[in-house]
This record gives sequence, C-alpha cells and structure tokens, in this order.
Amino acid sequence: MSNIMELILVIPILLLSLSIHEYSHGYVSYLLGDPTPKDNGRLTINPIAHLDLMGSLVLLITRRIGWAKPVPIDPRYYKNPKKGLMLVGVAGPGSNMIMAIIFALIFRAYFAFLSVGSFNSLSSGVSDLQYIILRFLILAVIINLSLGFFNLLPIPPLDGSNILRGILPQNLNKYLNKLQGPIGMVILLVLAYTGLLWKLISPFVNFFYSLLIQ
Repeated sequence: MSNIMELILVIPILLLSLSIHEYSHGYVSYLLGDPTPKDNGRLTINPIAHLDLMGSLVLLITRRIGWAKPVPIDPRYYKNPKKGLMLVGVAGPGSNMIMAIIFALIFRAYFAFLSVGSFNSLSSGVSDLQYIILRFLILAVIINLSLGFFNLLPIPPLDGSNILRGILPQNLNKYLNKLQGPIGMVILLVLAYTGLLWKLISPFVNFFYSLLIQ
C-alpha cells in the first residue's frame, strides 16, 4: 500500500480516535457534576472542537502518537476531586482501548467472512477493496492502542499524570507539579525525537495487538 493511500486511511481514524478520547474525558467529568465541558462545547465528537494543530501534526508524522486540545474541567465540582481526576484521566485512554477492541472484533468478523485462510497471505488472497478495508481496521487497532498507552505515561499533561495523582499521597504531587507546562512537553518531545517514546510503549502495543489481531 502506498504512503498516500495509508495516509488517507489514517486521517479519519485519527479524527475519530482523538474526538472520542476527549469526549470521554468531558463526559465523565460532566457525570461527576462538572458543567465546564458542556459549557465549553466539548461534549461532542465533532473533531473540529477537539483538534490541536501541533498534536495533529505529530500524529500525522508518527502515525502512532499525538494529542488533541485538552477538555477544560473543574475538579471543584467533584465530591472527591482526587478520585474524580483519576476517573477523568482513565476515561480517555480507556476509550481508545475499547475502540481498539471494537475494531479488532470487526476485523476478525470480516476476515472470517472473507475465508482467505492465512493472515500472512492477506494481500494476495483478497481484492484491492477488501485489502483496503482490512488495512483500515488494522490501522485503527494500532492507532488506538498507541494513543491509549501513550496517554497513560505519567508525564504532564498526559492522562497518566492525573491517574498517578489519584494513587500517590498528596505530598508527592509537588513532583508532578514541577513537570507541568513546558517542562513536561519538552520531555515528551525529546522522548519522541530520540525514539525512546515508541520504545516505551511499543511492547504494550505489540502485545495487545497480537492478542487482538493475530
């Protein structure tokens, strides 16, 4: 498959995956009593409401990792702010994991319907259109697994940092606070540029991909 064709397949997957990821954050916060996501028009899967230019460019370049515009939330509305932040943090990556499973189930069902035998001989056993559909589903699984595990890293502003805040004693939050803002972003960019970021998450992505697809 050409790079242009794969890019055409990747773009709608990215838009859907990022939109549902951010919508999930906002919806869980809304369920916990916070009207902020709704007031800011973020309880939608419309990608225009969620797109972040830099995060989208990184996603298109790497086709693995990236980010959308964070959903504004106000933990003061939660009965338990610490637990609430953790639940909101889990919601985004959790939605990506669920989408990965759904796309994998669709892939398995369609692959079984085609009755082409071996997964390894996929490209030679199906028509061009069938191969494009199967490739789309595979990319959707990979991208959602990658987004999910990437966002679980405990580095602000990623979701993993809020999940970690819900586990750590309150007095240790000061260390995460030091990574807020530009410092955390610089760390992520350095990890991405050096390839260490993919090395950190790829074992998890590959493991779950093998469980879901192969």
